[in-house]
Amino acid sequence: MLPPPDIDNESRPATFQSRWKHNPDPKALPFPRDNPPFQLTEVDWHQLSITDDQFEPHTWENLHHLISTNQLDELKRWPSFLKAYLAWTAHVKAKYGSATQYLLQQRLFWEPLSTNGPLRFPLKSETPFDNPEDYKIIKNDWTYAVTEGIAHIVVWSKKPLPVDSEGALTAEGWKIVVDFIDREFRQKVGEKAVGEKVQWFKNTTNLQSVRSLEHVHVLVKDADEQVLRQWMN
Repeated sequence: MLPPPDIDNESRPATFQSRWKHNPDPKALPFPRDNPPFQLTEVDWHQLSITDDQFEPHTWENLHHLISTNQLDELKRWPSFLKAYLAWTAHVKAKYGSATQYLLQQRLFWEPLSTNGPLRFPLKSETPFDNPEDYKIIKNDWTYAVTEGIAHIVVWSKKPLPVDSEGALTAEGWKIVVDFIDREFRQKVGEKAVGEKVQWFKNTTNLQSVRSLEHVHVLVKDADEQVLRQWMN
Protein backbone atom coordinates (compact mmCIF):
# COMPACT_ATOMS: atom_id res chain seq x y z
CA MET A 1 0.00 0.00 0.00
CA LEU A 2 1.24 3.47 -0.84
CA PRO A 3 1.74 5.96 2.01
CA PRO A 4 -1.01 8.61 2.30
CA PRO A 5 -0.12 11.32 -0.23
CA ASP A 6 -0.32 15.05 -0.03
CA ILE A 7 -3.81 15.93 -1.24
CA ASP A 8 -3.64 17.18 -4.82
CA ASN A 9 -6.34 19.83 -4.63
CA GLU A 10 -5.62 20.98 -8.17
CA SER A 11 -6.65 17.55 -9.46
CA ARG A 12 -9.64 16.91 -7.19
CA PRO A 13 -12.81 16.08 -9.13
CA ALA A 14 -14.75 18.67 -7.10
CA THR A 15 -12.48 21.40 -8.49
CA PHE A 16 -13.48 20.56 -12.05
CA GLN A 17 -17.12 19.93 -11.18
CA SER A 18 -17.51 23.41 -9.71
CA ARG A 19 -15.68 25.04 -12.62
CA TRP A 20 -17.90 23.48 -15.29
CA LYS A 21 -21.14 23.71 -13.35
CA HIS A 22 -20.77 27.48 -13.45
CA ASN A 23 -19.26 27.82 -16.90
CA PRO A 24 -21.03 30.75 -18.61
CA ASP A 25 -20.89 29.13 -22.06
CA PRO A 26 -23.17 26.03 -22.17
CA LYS A 27 -21.76 25.04 -25.57
CA ALA A 28 -18.12 25.13 -24.46
CA LEU A 29 -16.14 21.89 -24.65
CA PRO A 30 -13.02 21.12 -22.59
CA PHE A 31 -11.28 19.40 -25.51
CA PRO A 32 -10.86 19.70 -29.29
CA ARG A 33 -13.96 18.17 -30.85
CA ASP A 34 -11.90 15.71 -32.88
CA ASN A 35 -9.74 14.62 -29.94
CA PRO A 36 -11.72 13.74 -26.76
CA PRO A 37 -9.78 12.33 -23.77
CA PHE A 38 -11.55 8.98 -24.20
CA GLN A 39 -13.96 7.40 -26.66
CA LEU A 40 -17.40 9.01 -26.54
CA THR A 41 -20.71 7.37 -27.40
CA GLU A 42 -23.58 8.98 -29.29
CA VAL A 43 -25.28 9.40 -25.92
CA ASP A 44 -22.23 11.30 -24.62
CA TRP A 45 -22.21 13.61 -27.63
CA HIS A 46 -25.89 14.37 -27.11
CA GLN A 47 -25.26 15.19 -23.45
CA LEU A 48 -22.52 17.59 -24.49
CA SER A 49 -24.97 19.44 -26.73
CA ILE A 50 -27.54 20.28 -24.02
CA THR A 51 -27.62 22.05 -20.65
CA ASP A 52 -28.40 20.64 -17.22
CA ASP A 53 -31.81 22.32 -17.34
CA GLN A 54 -32.68 20.30 -20.44
CA PHE A 55 -31.99 16.93 -18.78
CA GLU A 56 -33.96 14.79 -16.34
CA PRO A 57 -31.93 12.55 -13.97
CA HIS A 58 -32.39 8.79 -13.80
CA THR A 59 -35.01 7.57 -11.34
CA TRP A 60 -34.64 4.30 -9.43
CA GLU A 61 -37.17 2.65 -11.75
CA ASN A 62 -35.37 3.89 -14.84
CA LEU A 63 -32.03 2.65 -13.50
CA HIS A 64 -33.57 -0.78 -12.93
CA HIS A 65 -34.87 -0.86 -16.50
CA LEU A 66 -31.56 0.16 -18.08
CA ILE A 67 -29.49 -2.24 -15.96
CA SER A 68 -31.84 -5.21 -16.30
CA THR A 69 -32.08 -4.79 -20.08
CA ASN A 70 -28.33 -4.23 -20.44
CA GLN A 71 -28.71 -0.71 -21.83
CA LEU A 72 -25.73 0.56 -19.85
CA ASP A 73 -24.71 2.88 -22.67
CA GLU A 74 -27.88 4.87 -21.89
CA LEU A 75 -26.66 5.81 -18.40
CA LYS A 76 -25.94 9.52 -18.46
CA ARG A 77 -24.17 12.15 -16.41
CA TRP A 78 -25.40 15.70 -16.04
CA PRO A 79 -24.12 17.61 -19.11
CA SER A 80 -21.94 19.92 -16.99
CA PHE A 81 -20.69 16.90 -15.04
CA LEU A 82 -19.69 15.10 -18.23
CA LYS A 83 -17.76 18.15 -19.37
CA ALA A 84 -16.04 18.31 -15.99
CA TYR A 85 -15.20 14.60 -16.24
CA LEU A 86 -13.64 15.06 -19.65
CA ALA A 87 -11.67 18.10 -18.48
CA TRP A 88 -10.49 16.21 -15.40
CA THR A 89 -9.51 13.17 -17.47
CA ALA A 90 -7.38 15.30 -19.78
CA HIS A 91 -5.80 16.99 -16.75
CA VAL A 92 -4.85 13.81 -14.87
CA LYS A 93 -3.57 12.18 -18.06
CA ALA A 94 -1.21 15.13 -18.50
CA LYS A 95 -0.20 15.24 -14.82
CA TYR A 96 -0.21 11.55 -13.80
CA GLY A 97 0.02 9.80 -17.14
CA SER A 98 -3.46 8.27 -16.79
CA ALA A 99 -6.63 8.29 -14.72
CA THR A 100 -5.50 4.91 -13.40
CA GLN A 101 -2.36 6.39 -11.90
CA TYR A 102 -4.36 9.18 -10.25
CA LEU A 103 -6.68 6.60 -8.70
CA LEU A 104 -3.78 4.50 -7.44
CA GLN A 105 -1.96 7.46 -5.92
CA GLN A 106 -4.80 9.66 -4.67
CA ARG A 107 -7.81 7.40 -4.03
CA LEU A 108 -6.87 3.74 -3.67
CA PHE A 109 -3.28 3.98 -2.35
CA TRP A 110 -2.36 0.68 -3.99
CA GLU A 111 1.12 -0.09 -5.23
CA PRO A 112 1.36 -2.59 -8.09
CA LEU A 113 3.95 -5.35 -8.03
CA SER A 114 5.42 -4.05 -11.29
CA THR A 115 5.05 -1.04 -13.53
CA ASN A 116 5.41 -3.22 -16.63
CA GLY A 117 2.54 -5.12 -18.23
CA PRO A 118 -0.97 -5.58 -16.79
CA LEU A 119 -1.44 -4.29 -13.25
CA ARG A 120 -0.98 -6.94 -10.56
CA PHE A 121 -1.10 -6.45 -6.81
CA PRO A 122 -0.14 -8.49 -3.75
CA LEU A 123 -3.25 -10.41 -2.70
CA LYS A 124 -4.61 -11.89 0.50
CA SER A 125 -6.92 -14.14 -1.54
CA GLU A 126 -7.08 -15.31 -5.14
CA THR A 127 -10.88 -14.92 -5.06
CA PRO A 128 -12.14 -11.38 -5.84
CA PHE A 129 -13.96 -9.68 -2.93
CA ASP A 130 -13.01 -12.48 -0.54
CA ASN A 131 -10.67 -10.40 1.65
CA PRO A 132 -11.33 -6.70 2.45
CA GLU A 133 -7.66 -5.88 1.94
CA ASP A 134 -8.02 -6.85 -1.71
CA TYR A 135 -10.77 -4.37 -2.56
CA LYS A 136 -11.84 -0.83 -1.72
CA ILE A 137 -15.31 0.71 -1.63
CA ILE A 138 -15.45 4.43 -2.37
CA LYS A 139 -17.90 7.04 -3.54
CA ASN A 140 -17.99 7.44 -7.28
CA ASP A 141 -16.44 10.84 -7.92
CA TRP A 142 -18.12 10.88 -11.33
CA THR A 143 -21.60 9.61 -10.57
CA TYR A 144 -24.31 9.25 -13.16
CA ALA A 145 -27.19 11.70 -12.92
CA VAL A 146 -29.61 10.17 -10.42
CA THR A 147 -32.50 11.47 -8.36
CA GLU A 148 -32.08 12.45 -4.71
CA GLY A 149 -31.51 9.64 -2.24
CA ILE A 150 -29.52 7.41 -4.60
CA ALA A 151 -25.83 6.87 -3.79
CA HIS A 152 -23.44 5.79 -6.54
CA ILE A 153 -20.58 3.65 -5.19
CA VAL A 154 -17.67 1.93 -6.92
CA VAL A 155 -16.00 -1.22 -5.65
CA TRP A 156 -12.41 -1.48 -6.89
CA SER A 157 -10.74 -4.89 -6.86
CA LYS A 158 -7.06 -5.80 -6.94
CA LYS A 159 -8.02 -9.17 -8.41
CA PRO A 160 -9.67 -9.15 -11.85
CA LEU A 161 -13.05 -10.84 -12.20
CA PRO A 162 -13.64 -13.73 -14.61
CA VAL A 163 -14.88 -12.14 -17.84
CA ASP A 164 -15.27 -13.02 -21.51
CA SER A 165 -13.47 -11.43 -24.45
CA GLU A 166 -15.76 -8.37 -24.33
CA GLY A 167 -15.33 -7.81 -20.60
CA ALA A 168 -18.73 -9.22 -19.63
CA LEU A 169 -18.88 -11.40 -16.53
CA THR A 170 -18.78 -15.14 -16.99
CA ALA A 171 -21.14 -17.34 -14.94
CA GLU A 172 -18.37 -17.72 -12.35
CA GLY A 173 -17.74 -13.98 -12.26
CA TRP A 174 -21.46 -13.25 -11.95
CA LYS A 175 -21.78 -15.53 -8.92
CA ILE A 176 -18.75 -13.92 -7.24
CA VAL A 177 -20.26 -10.44 -7.61
CA VAL A 178 -23.80 -11.47 -6.64
CA ASP A 179 -22.57 -13.17 -3.45
CA PHE A 180 -20.48 -10.11 -2.56
CA ILE A 181 -23.32 -7.64 -3.24
CA ASP A 182 -25.66 -9.75 -1.12
CA ARG A 183 -23.44 -9.82 1.97
CA GLU A 184 -21.85 -6.38 1.71
CA PHE A 185 -24.76 -4.27 0.51
CA ARG A 186 -28.16 -5.96 0.50
CA GLN A 187 -27.85 -7.32 4.04
CA LYS A 188 -26.43 -4.09 5.46
CA VAL A 189 -29.28 -1.94 4.12
CA GLY A 190 -31.91 -4.47 5.18
CA GLU A 191 -33.17 -5.11 1.69
CA LYS A 192 -36.21 -7.39 1.74
CA ALA A 193 -36.66 -7.85 -2.03
CA VAL A 194 -33.82 -7.91 -4.55
CA GLY A 195 -33.56 -4.54 -6.28
CA GLU A 196 -35.60 -2.70 -3.67
CA LYS A 197 -32.59 -0.78 -2.35
CA VAL A 198 -29.53 -2.07 -4.20
CA GLN A 199 -28.67 -2.37 -7.90
CA TRP A 200 -25.31 -3.07 -9.50
CA PHE A 201 -23.62 -3.43 -12.86
CA LYS A 202 -20.24 -3.96 -14.43
CA ASN A 203 -19.46 -2.18 -17.66
CA THR A 204 -18.08 -4.14 -20.57
CA THR A 205 -14.70 -3.02 -21.87
CA ASN A 206 -16.10 -0.72 -24.57
CA LEU A 207 -17.96 1.35 -21.94
CA GLN A 208 -15.12 1.64 -19.43
CA SER A 209 -13.13 4.86 -19.16
CA VAL A 210 -10.77 3.19 -16.65
CA ARG A 211 -10.00 -0.22 -18.11
CA SER A 212 -6.89 -1.37 -16.29
CA LEU A 213 -8.44 -1.49 -12.81
CA GLU A 214 -11.27 -3.91 -12.05
CA HIS A 215 -14.40 -2.26 -10.70
CA VAL A 216 -18.12 -2.76 -10.19
CA HIS A 217 -20.76 -0.03 -9.84
CA VAL A 218 -23.29 -0.20 -7.01
CA LEU A 219 -26.36 2.01 -6.60
CA VAL A 220 -28.01 2.22 -3.19
CA LYS A 221 -31.33 3.93 -2.43
CA ASP A 222 -32.28 5.57 0.87
CA ALA A 223 -29.44 4.09 2.91
CA ASP A 224 -28.76 5.42 6.41
CA GLU A 225 -25.94 7.95 6.53
CA GLN A 226 -24.05 5.79 9.01
CA VAL A 227 -24.09 2.84 6.62
CA LEU A 228 -23.00 5.04 3.71
CA ARG A 229 -20.09 6.40 5.72
CA GLN A 230 -18.92 2.86 6.47
CA TRP A 231 -18.65 2.23 2.73
CA MET A 232 -17.65 5.49 1.10
CA ASN A 233 -14.27 6.73 2.22
